[in-house]
Amino acid sequence: MISMKNYILNKTNWKSLQEEQFGIALLPWGATEPHNLHLPYGTDTLQSEKIAEMTAAKAYAEGTKVMVLPAIPLGVQNPGQVDYPFCLNTSPGTQLAILRDIMTSLDRQGIAKLVIINSHGGNDFKPLIRELQLQFETSFIGLIDWFRVMENKDYFDEPGDHAGEMETSIMQYFFPDDVLPLDQAGLGQTKAFGLKGLKDKLAWTPRNWQKVSADTGVGNPQRASAQKGERFLEALTDQMKAFLVELDQVAPQDIYSS
Repeated sequence: MISMKNYILNKTNWKSLQEEQFGIALLPWGATEPHNLHLPYGTDTLQSEKIAEMTAAKAYAEGTKVMVLPAIPLGVQNPGQVDYPFCLNTSPGTQLAILRDIMTSLDRQGIAKLVIINSHGGNDFKPLIRELQLQFETSFIGLIDWFRVMENKDYFDEPGDHAGEMETSIMQYFFPDDVLPLDQAGLGQTKAFGLKGLKDKLAWTPRNWQKVSADTGVGNPQRASAQKGERFLEALTDQMKAFLVELDQVAPQDIYSS
């Protein structure tokens, strides 16, 4: 009998998989960076992995064979951020090389659908996917930036941008032992750009993290709760599951309407 751990590659084995056929691979992708004073450096990676697993469990229960690959903990970092000890910066070129190698492996094995579950705002996978899609023309390469899927303000008083209420609530739900008491967290107060064109988003430039935030957070985490995290995650993974079930039923070349 297939064990329910068999949709998580790090927890399954060849004995269980050798007679199974999986159509979709999920690739959690995060970053390694400070998250205010109260969340672990691995927050983005841990979130992407657990969200992928939670989604896969729901899809697997409906008969959709989805495999969660090991999470990638390497993200593209902002100026200032890279100067904090042990904040690990990975160039888009390195991310492209990692993705190409993963796609090459999956393509050889006949697994034609890959969905990246991205947890880090600094990761921009769209140009990388465009490049790889030309090489792997018969495959589906998709992206879910999970933090952009929902109307976050429907679930949180002040979602925040980095280690704020939303991320803190999610971590309180998934990893309560790894979150410090909120009276030890910074308030996530930030400085805005001084130029009107940047404030109005006419123009864009990366934020220098050490000039933006005193505690590396962006957004106040004080109203966070595990209950808010659970409510948000259930709704999010329901939507993601529905997409995977739908994707599983079509070939990559048949994703367009007639």
